Amino acid sequence: MEALDLHRLQFAFTVTYHYLFPQLTMGLAFVILALKTLGLRRRDEAALAAARFWTRIFGIAFIFGVVTGIPMEFQFGTNWARFSAQAGESFAQLLAMEGVFAFFLESSFLYALLYRERDLGPRVHWIAALLLWLGTWASGFFIVAVNAWMQHPVGTRVGPDGGFELVSLSALFTNPWLWPQYAHTMLGSLVTASFVVAGTGAFYLLRGEHVAAARRCVQVALPTGLAAAVLAAFPTGDLQAKAVLEHQPVTFAAMEGLFHSEEGAALTLIGQPDMEALDLDNPLEIPKLLSFITYRRWDAEVHGLTEFPREDWPDHVPLLYYAYHIMVGLGTMFIAVLGLATLALVRGTLERRPALLWSLVLFLPLPFVANTAGWMTAELGRQPWVVHGLLRTADASSANVSGGNVLMTLLGYAGLYTLLSVLVVLLVARVVARGPAAVGASDGHAAGGAA
Repeated sequence: MEALDLHRLQFAFTVTYHYLFPQLTMGLAFVILALKTLGLRRRDEAALAAARFWTRIFGIAFIFGVVTGIPMEFQFGTNWARFSAQAGESFAQLLAMEGVFAFFLESSFLYALLYRERDLGPRVHWIAALLLWLGTWASGFFIVAVNAWMQHPVGTRVGPDGGFELVSLSALFTNPWLWPQYAHTMLGSLVTASFVVAGTGAFYLLRGEHVAAARRCVQVALPTGLAAAVLAAFPTGDLQAKAVLEHQPVTFAAMEGLFHSEEGAALTLIGQPDMEALDLDNPLEIPKLLSFITYRRWDAEVHGLTEFPREDWPDHVPLLYYAYHIMVGLGTMFIAVLGLATLALVRGTLERRPALLWSLVLFLPLPFVANTAGWMTAELGRQPWVVHGLLRTADASSANVSGGNVLMTLLGYAGLYTLLSVLVVLLVARVVARGPAAVGASDGHAAGGAA
């Protein structure tokens, strides 16, 4: 394996592992705020106990997100020095803003939420939850803005030395790629947090433990998750796909597995890309639907991969195709499960439907898979460019770092992250085993205690 491939593999490994934590904390911050709002408005101790419980989980995920995020920043210098030297001026401000404006905001008020409730009082403590949510989502915004610039570079010109010079900071914030991607990402995090909260609440209900707090968990998480899942599909998912079609049409063709241009192109639900025959094996298709979704005309022509130079194709078309279809398929399943569970919740029958409760428990890890597949779709689709249209990935890595050095550090990361995985599972399991704090007489069980 060449050094470039190892550079890419190492960054893919570290960013995939790291993103397991922010996708939870970004959504969980909103759920915590919703629970605290419900608790204060209705003087509902069960909702407040649930908010405290999830703040502890948030704290664990936040710490591990910080620990696993730091190595990624160093990799800009150790693995991608040419990228940093050539493009750093265009995105460094965004990373600096994320650190100064967002990270310190969320870390400061997380401390207030965890340790200063009695000192602050209920209303100021609610404000701390609000600021935690704003800081968390601001952090996500700046990171997504960097990625959006790499997908569709704006506000930048190539200087005399070949480096990218930032000519308009405001252009980075009005990037047409940014807002659909940011909304789609945040909604994905809400779906993740909603399944985690609802699945844990369903687990307690099935066991008959911490019933009052568990009810508040599902009452808040289910409608939140359903709304987020629907909005993630439309309009944000649709807008994101249209941005890909407009600015990266070759990526769009690869995502859909469309090798040849077609009028009245079918939407493929299932199929296996054959890169030798340049066709899909065993396709299950809906006739003309891709043309209609794409151009709002049943007979519109959709351009296939063969319309574009082979050197501009994504490096791993089958992997990109599968990642995209996993994301879309799971997203459809999320809408179905959350819709059924929310309907049962509204009718007051959810607790008498163990099959639905078990489905929430079993679906708990799947949003992590869907979000990871979504990021893989975005990153694999941009290849072979690290900055689309401006800088190829092959020209962005550190030329003086050998493949052997990268392999050794990759193995080191793998070992370290294995230990971190064991630790985070043990910590979360300990909090879940203890359960929410005392929630009053409505809960027929003793308090789960504080973690």
